[in-house]
Amino acid sequence: MTDEASASDQERHTVPSTRTTRTARLAAAALAPCLLAAGVLAGTVAGTGTAVAGDRPGDTGGAAATLGRLTVHDGVTVRDAGEEWKAEAGLFEMSVTGGGALQSYSIDLRTPAREGTSYKEVGWEQSSLHSNKNAGKLRWILENSYPQVNDLAALAEKAGAKTLDDTAAAAGTQAAIWRLSDDVDARPDDPDAQKLAAYLLRTAKSTPQPPASLTLDPPAVAGRAGERIGPVTVRTRADRATVNLAVGAPPGAAIVDKHGKAVEGVVGGSELYFRIPADAPGGTARLTVQADAPVPIGRTFVSDSHSQTQILAGASTSTVTADATVTWAAQKAEGAVPALSAKKNCAKSGIGITADNAGDAPFTFELLGFRHTIPARTSRTVTIPLQEDQAYDLTVSGPDGLTKNFKGVLDCETAGTAAIGTADAPANRPTPATGGSPDPVAAGENLAATGASPATPKIAYVAFGMIVLGAGAVVLLRKKKPVPHDG
Repeated sequence: MTDEASASDQERHTVPSTRTTRTARLAAAALAPCLLAAGVLAGTVAGTGTAVAGDRPGDTGGAAATLGRLTVHDGVTVRDAGEEWKAEAGLFEMSVTGGGALQSYSIDLRTPAREGTSYKEVGWEQSSLHSNKNAGKLRWILENSYPQVNDLAALAEKAGAKTLDDTAAAAGTQAAIWRLSDDVDARPDDPDAQKLAAYLLRTAKSTPQPPASLTLDPPAVAGRAGERIGPVTVRTRADRATVNLAVGAPPGAAIVDKHGKAVEGVVGGSELYFRIPADAPGGTARLTVQADAPVPIGRTFVSDSHSQTQILAGASTSTVTADATVTWAAQKAEGAVPALSAKKNCAKSGIGITADNAGDAPFTFELLGFRHTIPARTSRTVTIPLQEDQAYDLTVSGPDGLTKNFKGVLDCETAGTAAIGTADAPANRPTPATGGSPDPVAAGENLAATGASPATPKIAYVAFGMIVLGAGAVVLLRKKKPVPHDG
C-alpha cells in the first residue's frame, strides 16, 4: 500500500460524514414567498410615514466584495455517490467594495462560481455551515495551511510531503475543505498535495466561529421624538470607526453616546443612541458605521445570485460598513412604535422578521391570514419558512405610507449529490456573471423551480395561505440539482 493510499484510508475512517440531510418540505413552503412578494404581510404602526426599501436580511455589517478569478489552483478528482469528475481546486480572489482584497476557498463545490458576482460577509449560521459539525475544523485548516502558512517547506515537512509549491498547497487545502464542507472524496492530482490534504484532515481541531469584522446590535431601534433612542452596540476589531447619520434625518437629529454627547468616531463596544428633536414628526432614519478592519479568517461570504459560497482564507485590511435604523413617533402621539428587522435563519429554513415595539400600545400585523400582536415594550420574531434557493421580496407596510422591504434568496445548503464536470471540462472554474444567471431577485426568478427538496413547514399559516388561495398541494421530493460549470 502506498503512503498516499494509506493516508487516504486513514482520512476516510477518521473524518465523519457531514452531508446535510434534507427533510421533505410540503409544497406549501414554496408558495409562501410568492404570497409575500405580493405584499400580504401588513403592519399597523403609529405616525411614521417614511419608506425604507431593499434591505437584505442579515445585512447588519461586514465586508462586501466581488468575486474574481481562481488564481492559484490545480486539478483534483472528486468522487461522490458512485460518480467521478474533475475539478479545479484553489484560491479565488475577491475585491472589497471601498478598498481591500480577499482570498477565499469554495465551500459549495456543486454550485457555479460566477465571476463579477457581489458577495456579503455573514456568520456561519447564515450559510451552508449552519448545521455542519465540522465547521470549526474548517477554520483550523484555514489558519494552519496555505496561504496563512506561507513557509511551504515547513508545511511540506509537517505533511510528510517531498515538496509543496503554491498550486499544490492550494489544491491540497481546498480538497481537505471540500471533504468537510461538501462531504465528497476529493483527491488532488499532485501526490504531495494528497499528503497535505490527508495531514490537514487528520490533525484539524474544532475551533469557534470567528467574530464579524463589523456589526451593529440591534440593527433597528424605536422610540419617540424628544427621547434618546437606543442603544445600538458597535462590535468590531477595528481601531476606530466613523459614524454618519444618513441624509434625510430631521434637522437637529444626532448620534450621541450614553452621556448625550455627539459622536463621530467609535471603537468596538461603543453604544450609540439616536437623538431626535422633540418637535420632529414621526419618521425613520439610518446611521452608517464604517471602518478599515481585518476580516477574520473563516468568515463566510454568500451571494444572492446563486453563486458558490466562499470561506475566507486571506485578507488585507478592508473597508467594512454596518447600518442601523431608527423609527420614532411624534412626541405626544399614542400607540405602537415598532422597529422592524429581518435575519436569515438557516436552522429553521426561513427568514425571521423581528418587531420590537417601543410604544405604549400593542403592535398588530397580519401574516397570511393570521394576526400577530406584539405587546407594548416587547419584541417578538416570526419565522417565515421558505424553500431552499427561493427568491423572496417581502414588504411590511402600515398606515401613513410606512413600508419596510426585505429581499434576497434563501441559500442555506450545499448543492445536491449529482456529479458535475467531466475529465475534459473540469468543474469549479468561474464563469462571468454576465454569462450566467442574473440576480434572481432583480429578475424575479424563482430558483425553487430548479432547487431543493420540500419538507414539513414549521408554521401553520403557510398551509393556511394555500387554502385561502385555493391552491392544491403536490408534494415533490427531489434533491437540489447542481448547475453545470463551464470549462
